Amino acid sequence: MAYQQKLAEKLTILTERGNGVLIRMNYIKKSCADPKQRPSVLTDKTMESAVKYINKKFPNIDFRGNIQHLTSVQRQKAEVLSATTSYYDSFLDVIEFRDHVYELLNTIDACQCFFDIAINFDFTKNYLDLIITYTSVIITLSRIDDKKALVGMFNCAHEMTNGCSDPSYPRLGQMFVEYEHSWKKLAEEFGPHTRSVTAALLSLKMVYPRRNLPAEQWRSAQLLSLLSAPAAMLDPACCDTMACEYLSIEVMERWIIVGFLLCHSSLNNNQASQELWKMALRSGLYLTLTRDESLIIHKVTEDLFDSIKGYSKRVADIKECREHALLNCGAMHRERRQFLRGVLKELFKILEDEPGLLGPKALFVIMALSFSRDEVLWLVRHSENMPKIKTPEDYVDNQMAELLFHMEKLRGLMRKYNYVILRYHVQYLAQFDALVLNDTIQNMYVCPEEESVLMSSFVSSLSALSVKQVDNKEEFDFRALRLDWLRLQAYTSVNKAPLPIKDYPDLAKVMNVIQFHTKMVDSVEELLQETSEVSILCFYPRVFERMFNQSAEETTMKHYLMSFPSVCSHFSQCGHSLCPEETEEMEKRSLRLCVTFLELIAKQTSSVVLEICAEQCKLNEQLQPKHCAEAISAARHRKQKKAVPKKGELQKEKPGAESLRKDRIIVTKVDKMHLTLTELCSTYSLSTDFIVFEHIVIPTEFLLSHLEINLSEIIVRMANYNRTTQEIARPSDLLAGIRAYTATLHSISSYISVDITRLVKSVLLQQTQPLDSRGRPTITTLYTTWFLESLLRQASNYLIVHCPAMHCFVNQTTDNEPSFRAEEFSDVSELQALAELIGPYGLKFLSENLMWHITSQVSELKKLVIENMDTLVQMRSNFDKPEEMANLKKRLTGGENVLKRMTIIGVILSFKSMAQDCLNDILHKHCPYLVGPIKCLRDFISPEDDIKVTLSVFELASAAGLTCNIDPALVAAISSMQTDNTSADEEYKLSCLLLVYIALSLPTLALDNNSSYSREHGGHNNNIHCLASAINQLAAAMFTVQNKNIEQHLKEFLLIASSTLLQLGQNVERAEVKNRESIYLLLHMIVDESPFLSQDLLESCFPYALLRNAYRDVYRSFVVTLG
Repeated sequence: MAYQQKLAEKLTILTERGNGVLIRMNYIKKSCADPKQRPSVLTDKTMESAVKYINKKFPNIDFRGNIQHLTSVQRQKAEVLSATTSYYDSFLDVIEFRDHVYELLNTIDACQCFFDIAINFDFTKNYLDLIITYTSVIITLSRIDDKKALVGMFNCAHEMTNGCSDPSYPRLGQMFVEYEHSWKKLAEEFGPHTRSVTAALLSLKMVYPRRNLPAEQWRSAQLLSLLSAPAAMLDPACCDTMACEYLSIEVMERWIIVGFLLCHSSLNNNQASQELWKMALRSGLYLTLTRDESLIIHKVTEDLFDSIKGYSKRVADIKECREHALLNCGAMHRERRQFLRGVLKELFKILEDEPGLLGPKALFVIMALSFSRDEVLWLVRHSENMPKIKTPEDYVDNQMAELLFHMEKLRGLMRKYNYVILRYHVQYLAQFDALVLNDTIQNMYVCPEEESVLMSSFVSSLSALSVKQVDNKEEFDFRALRLDWLRLQAYTSVNKAPLPIKDYPDLAKVMNVIQFHTKMVDSVEELLQETSEVSILCFYPRVFERMFNQSAEETTMKHYLMSFPSVCSHFSQCGHSLCPEETEEMEKRSLRLCVTFLELIAKQTSSVVLEICAEQCKLNEQLQPKHCAEAISAARHRKQKKAVPKKGELQKEKPGAESLRKDRIIVTKVDKMHLTLTELCSTYSLSTDFIVFEHIVIPTEFLLSHLEINLSEIIVRMANYNRTTQEIARPSDLLAGIRAYTATLHSISSYISVDITRLVKSVLLQQTQPLDSRGRPTITTLYTTWFLESLLRQASNYLIVHCPAMHCFVNQTTDNEPSFRAEEFSDVSELQALAELIGPYGLKFLSENLMWHITSQVSELKKLVIENMDTLVQMRSNFDKPEEMANLKKRLTGGENVLKRMTIIGVILSFKSMAQDCLNDILHKHCPYLVGPIKCLRDFISPEDDIKVTLSVFELASAAGLTCNIDPALVAAISSMQTDNTSADEEYKLSCLLLVYIALSLPTLALDNNSSYSREHGGHNNNIHCLASAINQLAAAMFTVQNKNIEQHLKEFLLIASSTLLQLGQNVERAEVKNRESIYLLLHMIVDESPFLSQDLLESCFPYALLRNAYRDVYRSFVVTLG
């Protein structure tokens, strides 16, 4: 009879099916209550009257007599049918599930099955689980407010479409009506099952009280301690009720409270039932039905018993238990959590040090995880619905992070050393369990054939195991054995069974131990999920986030914060195939929570790291050479009598004073920051990565991302650029600050394994671009803007002078105080620091901006040439005829403007050349083996080579900071000026005449008082010495673009310039002779800087004696002082 009933199979299948139906019902309830997910047919304004009518008349809806109420359904019957079908089918699943549960429960009652959690554990557990699942389905269904509207609208649309009602509608409607008072109806239904349910529940009287002890008793018994009995440390942890040891206390309380709600008559008849029931009522205020759907246990029980005669004593018991729970429950669970934190930490430390103990003591780990999970679940469901009590702190735990952290660590340890556990238990099963089971079977005086076959298969399966299978990495699968054991429990638990299991408790104990050991071989992951997954947190996001925030405020808890995002990896395990829609929402919520926590941890860590960096930067700044003036001054006057410090005047501390300690107990701000950093970095040790719904999450990447963003902002902030006042930090100061930051950042590697080198490279590389990865300006943009708008703009107005002798720019002496000292930003050390900061990419961007300014000046120069074109053409052909030139010169206008614009171009090119030289110095320092070959390649280029090849090589050389005969950036800029409006011949003509124009205008420079040559600067006071660079480089670029001979045109320029300057020498009495010698030197500079002109050529055009005399005159009054 028992073999044919298939009780074990039906219990297993129905429990799994019931879980899916329950999750589906809960999802429908949530989606109907959420305005964003609510079915469209319920939110449509046109459907309001139909919904009201259906709810009012349900289930007897008149489709024909009151058609005016249902016209909206009639119009949209196809849409209504489509929208409500899935809901209707889900409600039909409830009916189908209910029918099968009724049938199975009646069969079990008819068989008069024996239930004892300590003997037939799986059979009893599945039986009680099925009852609770069925009850939860019905209660959740009764809480769906829109179920009548959904079912009624489906049936209306079905009848309007097919001409008849759906066949299942009457039963479905009747079920909804019956379960309007769900608990009362369920209690009536379970009346016949009271004997079986009570027997199963009373079997918990030994297990539940032992589990539901206060922390003091746990502590006195040294529960879960491996150190309490060192001599027995290697003994296997074993007992007669293995599975009961890690059975969730929440599950047992749900069985007891819901079971006695359904079968309440036993509370009046059985004292043991009453005691068990009271103990469960005193343990809490809420029970979880599913997800975040909870049951207010005292209220529900009291409401039900109030409606039943003769239960006044039980109502008084409920009130007494509720008061007890309010007074003592929170404190008891708080103490349990405190105890478990210490136990889990000790357990992890020992097992991490001696992982071999995981074999014999695996049960301790599973028990510790189960106990901890129970406490987490209890706190979560009570925190969400916190009662009004005098001690609300009992329901708040700012140390939850530590408990979750050690749970995650133990889970990780079980996975990491799975091989140890596997090897130990395979040997245990084969060499001990199989022998004990065989002896037990041999001692049985009755053994029917079916049972004998099953037990023989158990022995043979276990005896065949060997360590070689583990070494060969064979897969083990004992699911069939465990299912056969469940079948055997069912066969031997029915009344008048040939082999009654209650008469053979030894067999049950041995098989229960074997079942646990087989799970340790092939189902460790499933066992960990059963005992330690806390996916309920996914459905209580507010509680979860509040727990994180409370823990984050505690310095000592920062060490454990990573447990919160890590726990999000559990959430993917609680979905069900019957409700795929819920899985999508859970994935979004899990990822949101995980990312939020990781971002907050990374933000805290990044903030502390950068605060430490800022402190180190301040200390480093104190050691800068600019701060040593006071120390030098004090050293010089050391022999003098010390001035008595004034009262209230603080003595300036020397760098390093912060390191002097009189007492180590004194904690500085930096000490506190280092402690916080240690705690925060330690939390990253939990795991290098974890998976949340198929997304691989790497916590350190969040930290690197935050550091990258913040470091970029800090570097830009350290530049201290103010567009209004035109202030900016010196490049050398900024570089020193960045070096201090990077040196401190690299020290993080001693706390946490992160690639700081990659981070720093990424940040600094972004700073070499005009915008960073988030589209914000970088130091490249800031310094480019500052040099163009401040330094070079003042240089174009002669307020700042280019000083070739000192390789920098200097301020002119004026009445007004300059806003900055040019030499502090443009000398070799500063430009080298700039090259270090913005690199070749940044200097390329700077060069492009400089070229834009040059092209704008060239455009204006071309306009001036066009205005004077006829005159220039004549002067070009008659430059050797003084009389005609004198007449034509009167017609020439704008000469000063031409020279001023050319001077501006020269200043820009001189600055660019200085920056290029400094870049070359830096690259030669960092990568000499790269710069050397580039230099050789540049020198290898000859004038006969293809111009495209030449420019490509020059572009490479220019990027390395090398000087080239032709500036590729200037060539590209000039080339981009070419338009379709002007022909190549016209452009060529303009270029030639521009050189003529410049040559003819040179004598006018002698009229300017500022054209005098400064011996100490090595240049002219109005920057006209920069004309040399401008003429050479601009001519080279223009004639390269036009593919003409550069040397030929520069010779022509030299001839015209020499001729006009020689004519200047003939004017003895005129004012033009005032700075004549200084202008002569300019001609020599042009030739000296040109790669296309030679001194021999100059001497053939311009007497060297004049140059020699000019140098003698400008240096005559210059006195050299030594020492």
